[in-house]
Parts: sequence; C-alpha cells; structure tokens
Amino acid sequence: MTGTIVDGNAMAGMQEDGPRLSGNALTLSYDKRVVAEGLDVAIPDRSFTVIIGPNACGKSTLLRALARTLRPAAGTVLLDGRDITSLPARKVAKTLGLLPQTSVAPDGITVAELVGRGRYPHQRLLRQWSADDERVVRESMEATGVADLAGRPVDELSGGQRQRVWIAMALAQETPLLLLDEPTTYLDIAHQIEVLDLCARLHEERGRTLVAVLHDLNHAARYATHLIAMRDGRIVASGAPGEVMTADLVEEVFRLPCRVIDDPETGTPLVIPAARRRTATASADGVRAR
Repeated sequence: MTGTIVDGNAMAGMQEDGPRLSGNALTLSYDKRVVAEGLDVAIPDRSFTVIIGPNACGKSTLLRALARTLRPAAGTVLLDGRDITSLPARKVAKTLGLLPQTSVAPDGITVAELVGRGRYPHQRLLRQWSADDERVVRESMEATGVADLAGRPVDELSGGQRQRVWIAMALAQETPLLLLDEPTTYLDIAHQIEVLDLCARLHEERGRTLVAVLHDLNHAARYATHLIAMRDGRIVASGAPGEVMTADLVEEVFRLPCRVIDDPETGTPLVIPAARRRTATASADGVRAR
C-alpha cells in the first residue's frame, strides 16, 4: 500500500498530566447483566494497545465503553481529563474514531462516498465540503491502498478491500485516537497482516494512539506496544507484550498449556500451544488405518 497517511491535528490537545483516554472503576452491563465490574484502565498515549482474552470476557464491551457507544453503569471514562459522556458528540467524533466489529455500508454507496462520510464531524452549517475535505479523503484512500477503487460500490468489494475502506473512512475523520473492534475478523491471513501492517504504520509514522481487540495472540504480541489481558470481566494483566505474554498468563487467561518463545522474525513473544498427547489406542488405530 502506498500514499501519505493524513496527520491533520492528530496531536492536538495532548494531556501532560495523564493519558488522553482512561476508565476509572467501570461497571459495564447490558440491561441487568453485568459484564465487567471495577475496571481501571489507562491507554498509553501514542501506543498501539491490544486487548486480548477469551470469548465473552468483556473485551469488546470495554472498547465500546471507551468509545462512548456504551454508557457505564458505574464509573467514568475520561477523554482529555473530562467525563466522555459530558462532551459534545462533535468534540468526541473529532478526537476519537471507532471501527466497530461489524460495519454495514448503505446499498450502492461508492468507496469515495463512504470515506467522505468520515469528514462529517468537520462539517458545519456554514462550512460544507471543501478542498481540504477532498484532499483528506484522497490521502486516506491512498494510505489504505483503495484509491483505485474510489468509484466502485462498496458492496462489490472483497472482505479485505471493504475493511481497508472502513479504515480509510476512520482516517478521514482525522482523530488522534482510533479504536478497532476485531479488525481482522473474517479476513484471510494475507489480508489480516495487510490490515495490521497498516495499523502499525498509523501508530509508528504518525503517532496515532490505537486500541484494538484481537483474538490472535501472536498477532497481538507482534503488533502491540501495550497489552491488556482480560478474563471473566476483569483485567488480569497489562503492560509490554514481552512482560505480559508468558506461558503462565496464557494458561491462566485461556486455559491453554503452551510454550512462549521468541518469534524468529520479530523477536516478539510467539505462543506455541502444547501438543495433545495421543493415547496408545488412538496411535495404534492410526497405524492400522494407513
């Protein structure tokens, strides 16, 4: 993928006395069903933070709370030191972008039109579409490698192409904080790496703060600068991947015996699940079946 990653005012409003995004004593629930309780979380500025954990542990719920799409039953999410629920929606939309787990584009909308919707937070009654908006949309499509698809309907694209288009829309929003809920779901391995490489570039080259929910532990360890491990609605560990991703932690969180070695490509932790022992009977049956 080629092109210039738009920067805009990504570093505007950085807080000197703490992280831009955090949660204090959060209780998260759907109606009366409590998913997580007493969560304290701080997202390091300019980090690529990845939240890991087994299914139904509260990962996506926490991300939704941080993105203000789920109101905590108790506790406070702080954005730039203020309760995120007290901020105007436009202010939040210009500071924090969200790529949800499932995104559905309107029928017939083209790539350029969808990416252009990322500019809505910047529109005003007296300030409509401008040359600057056009530039940002173009650069966002170039950065994600979808510029040549600008006129194509989104619903005609492959899964990997669509995901890059949604990321381009989030880029066009020009937010310093970007939250992604399982951005590699349903993608083949090549497209998973493509999307994660793009996320890494956003973090490394433009200092964007990214928070992503990922299922693949090795992808998480390879790309994250900061890991948050969850189980049963609580945070079990957080910190640098080399400190968090241990065999003991993986077994505690995922109930998965394993070895953790250095990835020969990157030196980051690599999780190798323990082989299941085959019984003598199963082995003999296997020999007879050959």
